Amino acid sequence: MTSNQKLAVVTGAAGFIGSHLCEGLLKEGYKVRAIDCFTPYYGRDYKDSNLAPLVGQERFEFHESDLRTADLFPLLHGADVLYHLAAQPGVRASWGEDFVVYAGHNITATHRLLEAARGSELRRVVYASSSSVYGEAVSAQTKETDLPRPISPYGVSKLAGENLMSVYASQFGLETVSLRYFTVCGPRQRPDMAFTKMLKAAFEGEAFPVYGSGEQERDFTFVGDVVAANVAAAERGESGAVYNIGGGNPVTLNQTIQFVEKHTGEKVRVKNLEAAEGDPKRTAADISLARDVLGYAPKVSVQDAIGEQVAWFKGKQGPLSRSKGPVL
Repeated sequence: MTSNQKLAVVTGAAGFIGSHLCEGLLKEGYKVRAIDCFTPYYGRDYKDSNLAPLVGQERFEFHESDLRTADLFPLLHGADVLYHLAAQPGVRASWGEDFVVYAGHNITATHRLLEAARGSELRRVVYASSSSVYGEAVSAQTKETDLPRPISPYGVSKLAGENLMSVYASQFGLETVSLRYFTVCGPRQRPDMAFTKMLKAAFEGEAFPVYGSGEQERDFTFVGDVVAANVAAAERGESGAVYNIGGGNPVTLNQTIQFVEKHTGEKVRVKNLEAAEGDPKRTAADISLARDVLGYAPKVSVQDAIGEQVAWFKGKQGPLSRSKGPVL
């Protein structure tokens, strides 16, 4: 690494968003130290495929480490910025006895990272939070100043991570920025997420589960726009601040099914189920703060994002398209 080449650490690097962020940082000229522990939430074949274009690049190094138990100080040594994306995902799977897994990966791991970070020379920590911290929307567009009221254990765990970021910023002067992602979509989306399941319904005949009426609205965000927001947060975000990262145009689940059918030319077979606990009826981000401070401007619409994801899905190799992911 040259003297003027910055080192970024990315946790959750083998995941959907993390692998895209690693690619983006390499394009920005960073050296990337990637970390992942390959939790069994979905198949490792997906994650290995995400990493495949990165492994072997001169400025990329990968460490298979569990943030709950690993010695984290060497992993942060020499780093300029830490992007903390590692987490146990999923709203529906976070109920019941499995919450202990969420507490470990989303709270304990975050706390251990911050303890290591405050003893390092890191310039900044960028934390991947979630719109799930809000719960049910109380306004047409949710602002960062709206009181968080999570309605799922997953949302509780992500809000705890945010609060830890704020505590370490105020008490130890560690520069932290939290980004609240609104449903991220695009190539490499996890197998348990809606658009990937829709594509399996369209191309492989699996029934797509619709919980409730299908009229619940989501503010979908293209993964490339999320990557741009992360890079901007490291450079321009205010320490201790929280920013909404959304697509800016909420649509219903039923509308997205129509978009998938249009892009694929195939019918999406639907299986209607009872409304799920912990799923809000609407998410819609007010992104004005991110726009004003970070220069954030989403460039890809949900319709185009689905087109990108369809092209990716068609190009996947055999075992990837057959990976079922968790049963939710």
